[in-house]
Amino acid sequence: MDLYKKIINKEARVGVIGLGYVGLPLVIEFVKGGFYSIGFDIDEAKIRTLKKRKTYIKHISDSSIEDAIKSGLFDATSDFSLLKETDCILVAVPTPLDKHHQPDLSFIVHTSETISKYLRKGQLVVLESSTWPGTTEEVMRPILERSGLKYGKDFFLAFSPEREDPNNPKYSTSNIPKVVGANDKYALKCAKALYDKIVIRTVVVSSSQAAEATKLLENIFRSVNIALVNEMKMILDRMGIDIWEVIRAASTKPFGFMPFYPGPGLGGHCIPIDPFYLTWKAKEYDMPTRFIELAGEINTQMPYWVVQKTVDALNNNRVSIKGSKILILGVAYKKDIDDTRESPSLKLIEIFREKGANVDYNDPYIPVMPRVRKYRFDMKSVDLNPDKIKEYDAIVISTAHGCYDYEMIVKNARLVIDTRNATEEVVHCREKIVKA
Repeated sequence: MDLYKKIINKEARVGVIGLGYVGLPLVIEFVKGGFYSIGFDIDEAKIRTLKKRKTYIKHISDSSIEDAIKSGLFDATSDFSLLKETDCILVAVPTPLDKHHQPDLSFIVHTSETISKYLRKGQLVVLESSTWPGTTEEVMRPILERSGLKYGKDFFLAFSPEREDPNNPKYSTSNIPKVVGANDKYALKCAKALYDKIVIRTVVVSSSQAAEATKLLENIFRSVNIALVNEMKMILDRMGIDIWEVIRAASTKPFGFMPFYPGPGLGGHCIPIDPFYLTWKAKEYDMPTRFIELAGEINTQMPYWVVQKTVDALNNNRVSIKGSKILILGVAYKKDIDDTRESPSLKLIEIFREKGANVDYNDPYIPVMPRVRKYRFDMKSVDLNPDKIKEYDAIVISTAHGCYDYEMIVKNARLVIDTRNATEEVVHCREKIVKA
């Protein structure tokens, strides 16, 4: 039976490499869809947790893991030799930037090298990681062909960008349309058929390059508009005008306006990174990307602007930043999740420390600061109560978790630096609040 028929009959075995915020919900959806699925990851701790029928991601429940295992259709492993037992291999690994803001494809390269060791005839490989247009064809394909198998004849290759928004109550993997692109008609047919089984709609584009570019456009659109409101925030702050009030008023226009909101910087696995993937690739074609790069510069500078606003506010309270006590509220990159990837809170901690401040943090979803590629903070979340809050010279709201009692926080704080407009509904002690 050929691959397409296997997929249509749900007899194809699915392998998902990378069991993070993209890969884990993806493999669970395939299990729900009736496919025998294997999750692969190099992190043994993740595998052990899944074997115990537990989750390690806040918005994915223990019950969803238990249901997947009880179905008999799910297994998790670090044994990549089992790839040869799968028919469709989906790759959801990180694509970060290096210290020079250049694309780091090492995870894609290493994963492709691993797949090539076990690749067999008739398999479909789909890359989901955000990357520059051409990666699937120019990077993955040559590595996979080291197996001795021929692309388009012996194995098939496609790209389908992930569109995860962790903890979004409205959208999850199954009800977000999936873009799919491939440079081989049969590969595209098979990839579309595969995703058709688990998502609400599959959107076909003409090539893997077009699918890769689609993902970049989605996130560059957001980056540019966030940079716009961040710049407006700084300008209007100098004028004594509240950017949040202006956005609220502008949002009443029923056409031609879409609200974006300022913050302490960009976080997450896409928006702070994807624009730089396109600017890097554009250089190959002698094309400047001034607009995109300018947006990146503005967003990158936001943590420094927040720190300066804090320094000025402390100065008004006759407190020096050097030796001051600062409490950062929220180190996740957005509210009500447990994900610190590229979180601007981490940059805030670094800058405050460089200026001599003593910095603590509170995040109910992140009790211990994880080690990430850029930062190695040995920190634990401190308790958040009235007596503890009174110890600090300034409370910096970096992530506006819904569980925070902002009335209590403002009442007991000496100074509150609000980067998210989280204190908008607070009635009392507003003289303590500085928006940044």
